[in-house]
Formats: sequence, structure tokens, C-alpha cells
Amino acid sequence: MDFVPKWIAWEITRRCNLHCVHCRSSSQLEIDGHPDFSLAEAKRILAEIRSYANPVVVLSGGEPLLRPDVFDIAAHGTELGLRMCLATNGSLVNAETCRHIKDSGIKMVSLSLDGATAEVHDDFRNQPGAFSGVMNAIRLFNEHSIDFLINSSFTQRNKEEAPRIYQLVKKLGATAWYLFMIVPTGRGENILAELIPADEYEEMLNWHYDMEKEEDELLVRPTCAPQYYRLVLQRSKAEGERFKRRSLSFSTGGSKGCLAGQLICLIDVDGNVLPCSYFPLAAGNLQTQSFQDIWENSKLMLDMRNFSGYKGNCGRCEYVGVCGGCRARAYALTGDYLAGEPFCNHVPGRHLSQQPGTPTQTTCES
Repeated sequence: MDFVPKWIAWEITRRCNLHCVHCRSSSQLEIDGHPDFSLAEAKRILAEIRSYANPVVVLSGGEPLLRPDVFDIAAHGTELGLRMCLATNGSLVNAETCRHIKDSGIKMVSLSLDGATAEVHDDFRNQPGAFSGVMNAIRLFNEHSIDFLINSSFTQRNKEEAPRIYQLVKKLGATAWYLFMIVPTGRGENILAELIPADEYEEMLNWHYDMEKEEDELLVRPTCAPQYYRLVLQRSKAEGERFKRRSLSFSTGGSKGCLAGQLICLIDVDGNVLPCSYFPLAAGNLQTQSFQDIWENSKLMLDMRNFSGYKGNCGRCEYVGVCGGCRARAYALTGDYLAGEPFCNHVPGRHLSQQPGTPTQTTCES
């Protein structure tokens, strides 16, 4: 695999008008000690990124629409030739927002929907009216011909909603639906007891596999569930069928599990570069180092790419090359980011045809 950054999430503010139970950055409306950076700094970072690579850049938060210059940032990225996207909770979207989205060249907007009803979604988002805000944003995006995708996060409190959310998303006109398995970082640490256990986790991934095989219009992906790619190989081999997958032009790919520090990363509001949005350790900071230097030379980033350094079941697993386990979840639950994936119940085979760290030949097609 060529380790080139394909997708960068960028926390342009840590402020947010919601108080979601699983928020990775523990965002709230006012955040002490983590101020928004200037527009000039945003332009500098975008130029630095573009001089090295051409990734998708997702303007995220917090809630990015709380920044009055969010569309100036997006427009500058577009001018540089970057594919700019936006991640919002939807509650602040209006007709003027839609005009700015189109004028600034934003190609895709992501929204979160964690329940098929207001009761479930609003509970997850800790905010009455959050569901109606998402529905209003979707209505406006459809009216203004703005492409959007839906992310759905799951714990014990809403896991039964997955099939219902999927059916709702299909009706709403979304381009893609990403099923997200919670990584307990930020406020997510407070809901450890709600995490879906490994056996039920596997059941959800098997449901996703069956659903994806039949889905021919909507792009669907499990996120932060790298063991899905092991499951795909196991089931497609057992069934004697090639598993074909749809893809989008902004996608990071569909045949590899954990991409942290390999194809993706997060830049937080303080300028730290992290392997992914749910990994709390920084590989470096853009105020003192270049993005290229951090990406190519940071020990943390290099560790993410060294499969032979993985430990536990992941280190012994014949599927490490297509799965790798969630490094952020391993760190959150064991304190060691190279440890085995805590929520995988696969037992590596006794006689491996490959050495650990050697990518397994995949039958997935993106």
C-alpha cells in the first residue's frame, strides 16, 4: 500500500451547539483553551497540504457552521484544487447556507442521524429538536441539489435502529450511508457500558454484509469497524461469490479496514495532526512542523503502518493486512495502540499461509 494522505478531517472549531453523548472532542458552545485559528492560518495550512498531496478535506468540528468564515476556508481550498467537503449536525442549515455551500465549491456534506425517530436521535444528541434540524437540512439540500451522506453511530441504546435508519436514509435521497461503531473517546468515555459487545458487534456486521449484497443504489460502509473486511473475505469465500462494492469519487477505498495514519488523518483546532478523528495522541503540530514531515516521519504514523508491530490477536492474525483492528479503540480500552482489537472475536488460524503483516489478497472490488 502507498501511504499517501487521501482524506483529511479538519476540526476548524471545537465549538458546538449540541452536546452529543459520544462526542470525540467533548465539544460545547464555548471551549476554553482551544480558540479558532485565523483565516490566514487556515489558508496557510491548506496551501501546505496542497503542495504535498491532493486529499479530500472535510471541514468538521465541533459544528463548523459556527465559524463565520467557514465558506471562505472552503472556497480557498477549492481554488487550490482540493476537493472540499463539510460535516455538520444540520441544525444551523438554511437557504443561505445552501447557496454558500454551492458557491464555495463544497462537493459533499455529511449529516448524522442516530435514530429513525426524533425520540431516539434527540436522546443520542442530547438536544430536543436535533432530529427536526437534520430533516430540515436534508429537505434544503434536496431542494438545492446538494449531495449529502448520512453517518449513524451505534451503541446499545440505539442498535436496534440500524435497519430502520437504513430504510429511512434510502428514502431521503442520500448518496451514502455509513454505519459507525463507537470509539470511546472524548465524552464517549462516559458511555463505556453502552458499547456493543464483540458478539453483537459481529451480528451487526453480518447484517450489514447481507444488506450490502442486495443494495444496488446507495453506497453503504461500516466505519471504525475494520473487522468487517475480514468478515467479507470469510463469507464471500464460503459462499463462493465475488463481493462487489460500489464507491464514490471522494471515498478512501473499500477493501481495507483501519486506515488511521495510512490514508487518513485528523487536524485538530490546535494544529495537531492525529492518525484519525478518534485517536487522541498527536503525531506532530503544524505550528512547528510541516504536514509532510509529520506524515512521513512521525513515529506514531510509522507505527500505524507497521503491521508486524501489532500485538495480541491482531499481530497473529491472517487478516491483519485487510483489517488491522481499530488502533484508536485498542488505545482507548488498553492504553496500547498496537494492542489487539478489543471488539473482535476472531481467533487467528493456527497455521497461517502468510506471515503477520503481509496483506491478504482481497476479493473486494471498490
